[in-house]
Amino acid sequence: MIQRIQTVYLFLITVLAVVALCLPVGRFLQDGLLTAELYNLYIAPVKGEAVYAPWALFALLLVVAVSSFVCIFLFKKRMLQVRMIIFNALLLIGYYIAYGVFAFILAKEWGTFALGWSACLPAVALILDYLAFRAVMKDEMIVRSLDRLR
Repeated sequence: MIQRIQTVYLFLITVLAVVALCLPVGRFLQDGLLTAELYNLYIAPVKGEAVYAPWALFALLLVVAVSSFVCIFLFKKRMLQVRMIIFNALLLIGYYIAYGVFAFILAKEWGTFALGWSACLPAVALILDYLAFRAVMKDEMIVRSLDRLR
């Protein structure tokens, strides 16, 4: 059952989450000059030490990556797989809420915040999460209809 389409979606979610963990998700600018870059784990200022304030963003994406990878191997337990997919979607929504809060709060200290292109990767993962949910539910409905025929 590894060849199902939801397996591809879940694997892509894992890859997108890992890529988003490694790339900067925003920049802080002051008078048009770069003051710091925001990563999911830390803030990298141009001068000085890294500040590990936004570690919660890293933790949320790490849980999404691990749980979506584990979810691939739960193909025999479709309803548990559905619950984990919904959990992933809620975590991704929580990621964007935390991202907005960190951007707003840290902008006071570091300057104007500019989004990075890698900030859209969790949104793509959220769309793939929805597609995986639909595919798993479709499989579940097929199995239930076949059980009814017996």
